[in-house]
Amino acid sequence: DLKTRLILTRFPDAAPGEPWAYGTSVDYIRDLVSYWNDSFDWRTQEAALNEFPQFKVPLHDIDLHYLHVPGVGPKPYPLILMHGRPGSVFEFLDIIPRLADPARFGGDAKDAFTVIAPSLPGYGLSFKPGQKRFILQDVAACLHDLMTEILGYEKFAAQG
Repeated sequence: DLKTRLILTRFPDAAPGEPWAYGTSVDYIRDLVSYWNDSFDWRTQEAALNEFPQFKVPLHDIDLHYLHVPGVGPKPYPLILMHGRPGSVFEFLDIIPRLADPARFGGDAKDAFTVIAPSLPGYGLSFKPGQKRFILQDVAACLHDLMTEILGYEKFAAQG
């Protein structure tokens, strides 16, 4: 379906003046569509994501998707990594192994974290058609409940 949509994309005429003066450059969008159509390899991205343990849990009227990577060390501290909007857990795939197993990368095992990286409600694999809109406080409550009620952490660090 995506390939068909990309092929059928109708581009507007470029606005006069500077290419980015009235929004995104049409040439940039053409290049982006071409990349997605001809070069992007979803299976490579899928394989990278599948290197990590993933879960879905029903929480706050959605199925919340998250990565949960146990730390390798004497006492790994739980750390929740939250991506921005727009964004996804893909932002963290390179750093998760370094946080969870620092000794493997020349660090100290005592610095290990157990890493939890959720797809924020409404994004990535935590999207459900017709779901309610989440405001900031709803997202905070949902992720707090993931960490405390679902995963059982009394204390944890947060980034994002």
